[in-house]
Amino acid sequence: MNMLRVPARNSAPLDHRRVLMTVDAVGGVWRYAMELARGLLPNNIGVVFAGLGPQPAKEQAEEARRLGKLVWLDEPLDWIAPDEAAISGLPEKLARLAQEEGADILHLNLPSQAAGMKTDLPVVVVSHSCVVTWWHTMRKEPLPKEWAWMKRQNAEGMARADVLVSPSGSHAQAIGECYGEQRNLTVVHNSISAFLHGMEKEPFVFAAGRWWDEGKNGHVLDEAAARTLWPVAMAGSTRGPNGQEIALSNARHLGEIPHRKVLAEARRAGIVVSPSLYEPFGLAALEGARAGAALVLADIPTYRELWSEAAIFFDPRDPDALAQAINRLASDSGLRVELGAKALARSRRFTPDVQAGRMAELYRQLVDEPMAA
Repeated sequence: MNMLRVPARNSAPLDHRRVLMTVDAVGGVWRYAMELARGLLPNNIGVVFAGLGPQPAKEQAEEARRLGKLVWLDEPLDWIAPDEAAISGLPEKLARLAQEEGADILHLNLPSQAAGMKTDLPVVVVSHSCVVTWWHTMRKEPLPKEWAWMKRQNAEGMARADVLVSPSGSHAQAIGECYGEQRNLTVVHNSISAFLHGMEKEPFVFAAGRWWDEGKNGHVLDEAAARTLWPVAMAGSTRGPNGQEIALSNARHLGEIPHRKVLAEARRAGIVVSPSLYEPFGLAALEGARAGAALVLADIPTYRELWSEAAIFFDPRDPDALAQAINRLASDSGLRVELGAKALARSRRFTPDVQAGRMAELYRQLVDEPMAA
């Protein structure tokens, strides 16, 4: 896998640049986009959010408008779209919107959005996740024929990108395994701005995720909750946009709550768990770490890469192993404090100033250097 090397933040900021950034209100891309936009403001980079898929909640829309301009397009996300034809006109619409908004660069948060795009503007594509790498991780068998068009669209979008970004080295490796070597690939970790440490911890376990997604592995946590010393609270939707659904029987389901309430729960919890089988980065784990909670994480490559020696890891297919890990921490306050401190220290690597600095440097290379040549 050929990795594009991006230097650390350059001391010369971009001079009032404007980025058109795609976003959706369904998954983790929303939080990624808001945190990045917040970090880009001190770099003199403004953001126009181009929204796709289901409409955002009122609180989401208000957050986006505080950080930039929000334009919602009547276009589906590729993983919700019924077929290839449903997304075929999106690249042209995005290119036209970028021109209308006076954007200097296109930042697309799904590779398929760049497939066949015709524009003179630089194009940055971020692969947060995709059905192809999800299937590769979850099934380890050939991709279903009805999904072949998604792989084709993603491959074309990656090839079209001037720079392809992955949020972790583990996901970058999965991209290489599924799509082949990418000449223009670099890793820029995700971030959050919230500092949640300082509140006295309470004896409960917290987890947040889109539990309808099989990759989030919610049923294993729910089964483990029947055997844990502390109660388990799970925040997030249990019904997906395509009818996927999971029933929770043992954990306390908080429902789909606003992000500020998710952060409030993470701040109170003594233990934060992420049981995911598929996780290109894992913002829920980072939120727990920023709260100084002891982390219990699925033993998957991404979490080993980001949180090695700062968490307890468990076999994500074994509810008993998860319950044992939780009970070990619930019974040992000293270990909880030690691991919480380690997680908090590690979390300082994943802050918006670091992430935005690296992305601003990418933008600068693509926009300014060609202009100066």
